[in-house]
Amino acid sequence: MARIYPFRALRYDLARVKMEDVVTQPYDKITPAMQQRYYEASPYNLVRVILGKQFPSDTEQENVYTRAAETLHAWRKDGILAEESEPALYGYSQTYQVPHSNEIRERRGFIALGHLYDYADKVVYRHEQTFPKHKSDRMSLFKATRAYCEQIYMLYSDPAFTAEKLIFGVNGPNGADTTPADLAVTDEYGVVHRVWKLTDPNLINLIVTAMADKKLIIADGHHRYETSVAYAKERSAQLKLPLNQPFEPMGEDGKLPAGHLPAPSFPEAAMMMTFVNMDAPGITILPTHRVVHGLEGFSSPDFITKASVYFTIKELDKPDVSALANTTGTAFIAATGDGNYLLTAKPEVMEDILKDLPARQRHLDVVQLHRVVLDKLLGLDQETITRLGSVAYIREADEAVSMVTSGEANIAFLIKPITLDQLKDVSLAGDVMPQKSTDFYPKLLSGLAIYALD
Repeated sequence: MARIYPFRALRYDLARVKMEDVVTQPYDKITPAMQQRYYEASPYNLVRVILGKQFPSDTEQENVYTRAAETLHAWRKDGILAEESEPALYGYSQTYQVPHSNEIRERRGFIALGHLYDYADKVVYRHEQTFPKHKSDRMSLFKATRAYCEQIYMLYSDPAFTAEKLIFGVNGPNGADTTPADLAVTDEYGVVHRVWKLTDPNLINLIVTAMADKKLIIADGHHRYETSVAYAKERSAQLKLPLNQPFEPMGEDGKLPAGHLPAPSFPEAAMMMTFVNMDAPGITILPTHRVVHGLEGFSSPDFITKASVYFTIKELDKPDVSALANTTGTAFIAATGDGNYLLTAKPEVMEDILKDLPARQRHLDVVQLHRVVLDKLLGLDQETITRLGSVAYIREADEAVSMVTSGEANIAFLIKPITLDQLKDVSLAGDVMPQKSTDFYPKLLSGLAIYALD
């Protein structure tokens, strides 16, 4: 059972700040240059909490986490952030232009608290592996601030568009909005984010009930989710309260009693999430290209010779990702300082070499890239990649290629994006793909709402 809860969010006081100046991209998408820009935009920019600056003089008593907690406390005390007067869910839409196209899409969902489940409970499913270092960083931040300032992006399936009709109107996911948004902000990528506050208890309970039988797939936020589950278990033991206590009793009609709003048994048992219906339009998954650096004695001709055992090789005039669109089966482009090549997998060879994997994974481009190319041909298994940091994950193909042509890297691999069906099949089967297998666009904006545990 997928439990969701309304909550009294902390939100910026629009009379005190300009939202464009205080919101940010998710912490793991913030470059040093972006961090500095956010710092300069406003003394109340959320970056000071989710990804503050570190200094050589930092100690156990004074550091990036303690400063984050002090900052958040000061903003609440000064009224920069104010708690809502009543529990709510929040409709959330993002209108954006698909990168490298003229297509305009709108992705719709809603923000709520989501109960924290262990993967073994088979309610929440992951789709990719995680980095331990990132989880320890988030744990330190959560414990210091006692707040969830960013959302997990959760996918679910509902062909009937139940939540969309309740939140956005009777015409479904493409219908007219029932009321004007109470917040609209445009981010640095031109994405328009709109938020609707929903406080009607009957509406909230209809959505809560509609979500109760759903399975959830993490689209973005694996590290934060796993960290939050660990935190919830820790607090469950300390408070001697069960993490998965029975849900509030439903009436004979399968709904919660009128006016009764569900709540987690203790604050850490849930965290803030945005729920998006996989069956609705508007979801975009971009590819994440791989760039390899630090290879001693790397030779492009030697690599291509070895790769020809597993792939059909075609030399390209330029590393144009459009060449991938015309391929059938698994394929990716290898861009080296000596040439550019289209590598198309030999199906019978891949079936044999990846026979230890489920069939649903053997034909995934990203799996073949990691298991065959990075591991077998370049000697970079996942442990080595994590330890050495020898693989960079890049959204833009031109940027990936330029790192090779400049001599900064040895080789770049341009890859096709994972499809939503592939992600769903792998996740619900309990499998995981390599790190950074997906890049959902656009990202959820940080700062629209905050879940304070105290």
